[in-house]
Amino acid sequence: MARGNQRELSRQKNLKKTQDQNKGKRRDDSLSAAQRKQRDSEIMQMKQRAADQKKSMQVGSR
Repeated sequence: MARGNQRELSRQKNLKKTQDQNKGKRRDDSLSAAQRKQRDSEIMQMKQRAADQKKSMQVGSR
């Protein structure tokens, strides 16, 4: 009984350790720095357009 419990505790400890090691790291998306910058720029522009549209809809409805 105790041995099975120890294995489970060890598994949980190891899982937490691996999650902490990977925390904050980017996934390997195999993009160069310039490609990543371009992709992030496009995403931010889309978000900004959406926010502007939402803001204009709120102002227009008042």
